[in-house]
Amino acid sequence: MAKRLNNQSSIGEVLQQIIQVNKLQSGMDQVSVKDAWVSLMGNGVNSYTRNVVLKGSTLYVELTSAVLREELTHGKSKIIAMINEELKRDIVKEVVLR
Repeated sequence: MAKRLNNQSSIGEVLQQIIQVNKLQSGMDQVSVKDAWVSLMGNGVNSYTRNVVLKGSTLYVELTSAVLREELTHGKSKIIAMINEELKRDIVKEVVLR
């Protein structure tokens, strides 16, 4: 049985507890990382991005341009830092560009 919340809880606290109790954090992280990729990379990169998937702490990005994939390979650590900074948590540890 879930513990009862007092009437003074904020909506954010209630939602966070629902996420925790129902083990939804990994799904929320996947959505957050995908949104962060779209906002940080801009239209140029997003037009060549086919799919963005977070599995564990590894971000898999499927690109349609080999040239862009090569360019982004040189900045993997910066991509990881930017996404983690955007999300204010260390979610992504590795980036795999396909």
